[in-house]
Amino acid sequence: MTPATMLIAFDGSEESRRALEYAARLLTPRRVEVLTAWEPVHRTAARAVSISGLHQAEWVTDAEQEDAAYQRAHETCREGVELAADLGLEARAHLVEADTTVWSAICEAAQELGPDVIVTGSRGASGWKSLWQSSTTSGVLHNAGIPVFVVPPLSDE
Repeated sequence: MTPATMLIAFDGSEESRRALEYAARLLTPRRVEVLTAWEPVHRTAARAVSISGLHQAEWVTDAEQEDAAYQRAHETCREGVELAADLGLEARAHLVEADTTVWSAICEAAQELGPDVIVTGSRGASGWKSLWQSSTTSGVLHNAGIPVFVVPPLSDE
């Protein structure tokens, strides 16, 4: 069954590009929702400081100035739409702010957009590295409630 709509979790990484390319070829969807989740710089900094146990200075946000993370996410999402178009797909861009985790932002967006499948790449962290890095792919896979198409990283061999 060919999905009418797929949501691609696109962060600009080689893995997400590869996932989009595979999905375009193997799933041949009619429409692609390119989703880039982002986290404001002040929230990223606060999390880093809280993990380290250091005192966190008060963060004053300037409403006039756009967050650098937002600007980068906007550019990344545009790149995903362009890649989808290059692959012959009709694509729409979606930016979502991750309030808690990136995987939960992806799952919430999927509930709202109603795709037939979510496509994501995987970085393949394992062992000690996986203890320190949360897996967006694993979170999406276990919480999406719809089919998830995961493209693994290239083998080191």
